[in-house]
Amino acid sequence: MLTLPQSLRPAIAAVFLGISLQSLAADFRLTSPDIDPAQPLPQAQVANSFGCDGGNRSPALVWQNPPVGTKSFAVTVYDPDAPTGSGWWHWLVFDIPASAQGLPAAIGNTPQLADGSRQGRNDGGSHDFGGACPPPGDKPHRYIFTVHALKTEKLEVPTEASPALIGYMIGANRIGKAGFTVRYGR
Repeated sequence: MLTLPQSLRPAIAAVFLGISLQSLAADFRLTSPDIDPAQPLPQAQVANSFGCDGGNRSPALVWQNPPVGTKSFAVTVYDPDAPTGSGWWHWLVFDIPASAQGLPAAIGNTPQLADGSRQGRNDGGSHDFGGACPPPGDKPHRYIFTVHALKTEKLEVPTEASPALIGYMIGANRIGKAGFTVRYGR
């Protein structure tokens, strides 16, 4: 009798059932008890720098129904509207164990994460959560919160890797993603 490796079973099932692997991850969802995407970003998630006076606190995040074969997660917060020509990475957390179902509030301000997760360098140059702080008078910016299901347990990136390199490695190893967008302006 032929025994298939666990990692191939979803792909084989998808072929026989005539569905795509992406549809297997269709129920993958990301929510936050701290953020309502229909409302502006709360002050707790606004920066306390660059002229902003928010709480600079990462929100609690919860995900459900990750794709089969997930070996780790990464979480990113990205502002595509930042006036930089390339957007602004506010937060990158990766090497989150596959057993995780979310991140607690304020973990983005913790230098070392107990479960082995790593915080990458954001566009502000620090390894933590950097809250929103768009220029005064700009239209409200979009803040895209995303959880990425990855096919590898660890991203092999150096401690000082750029956000672009981390984003590239996330994309190269992603098997599914879920997210939401919230706006904030001042």
